[in-house]
Amino acid sequence: MTQRAEVIRRYFPNLPEEQASRFDAMLHLYPEWNAKINVVSRKDIENLEVNHLLHSLAIAKFMEFTPGSRVMDLGTGGGLPGLPLAVVMPEVQFTLIDRTGKKVRVAEAIASELGLQNVRLLHGDAAEVKDKFDFVVSRAVMPQKDLLKIVKPLIAKEQHNALPNGLIALKGGDLQAELRGLEKRSTIVPVNQYFSEPFFGEKSVVYTECC
Repeated sequence: MTQRAEVIRRYFPNLPEEQASRFDAMLHLYPEWNAKINVVSRKDIENLEVNHLLHSLAIAKFMEFTPGSRVMDLGTGGGLPGLPLAVVMPEVQFTLIDRTGKKVRVAEAIASELGLQNVRLLHGDAAEVKDKFDFVVSRAVMPQKDLLKIVKPLIAKEQHNALPNGLIALKGGDLQAELRGLEKRSTIVPVNQYFSEPFFGEKSVVYTECC
């Protein structure tokens, strides 16, 4: 019997079937690729739907980007959070970048097999990218202040969304020290406001207005 992404369907009940079926496919594609190239901890691959796919979608609960928005996923690894976000927001353009070529190849292959037309994969350093983006998203790559230094040259001046352009990161634990000095332009939302699974108890979406 084909495994279905039932948890994602529960939290996104209005998701069109074509998009929902792409999450079903991810539940098979990621383990298959992970057996060849480790992009998710092998101890954690059984928790793929909740700990990785649903976790990525906390950003979609926090903010639905305006169609035509340009979003970069910095340090995407095997495509998280970028690929799940690209599935639920097909009218948003996603650029996924990572320094590790073999991980980029996994994300590229999965995006291709899913038939995603709104995803571009880049192997390299963000400093080499000349394009501008409305938002940069990231999944616990580095401290917020360090991320902001990298992100600042990438953020477009034109505004198209409900929130000012900036950085949206998925983080865990106590963020008070990490965000010291950024409080006035940052918003922290506990992920368990969106999802009730115990995994999200200390997880947060952190938005920081850039520039």
